[in-house]
Amino acid sequence: MTFLFGDRSMPDPVNHPEHYALDRRFEVIDVIEDSVQFAPDPVLGGLQWQILKYVHRCWGKDNAVQDLKKARWYLDRLIVHLEAFYGKV
Repeated sequence: MTFLFGDRSMPDPVNHPEHYALDRRFEVIDVIEDSVQFAPDPVLGGLQWQILKYVHRCWGKDNAVQDLKKARWYLDRLIVHLEAFYGKV
């Protein structure tokens, strides 16, 4: 993965917040951009984006349960959209 914005070894709360980078090899933005490109629709990709963001960062913030509940909220919404399009399974 090529980084577009310089040295990531220095703290940068605007461009590279610690709760997204931690000690991982990749920042969440890089992973998300790679994942949502396959979404069949911008709304579905946006919902997926939020799910990945909240799950990825949950251990780097003060309240993991809150971030996981936010991810679940977006996941439930994504499922509703998919069921409306494809039908319930």
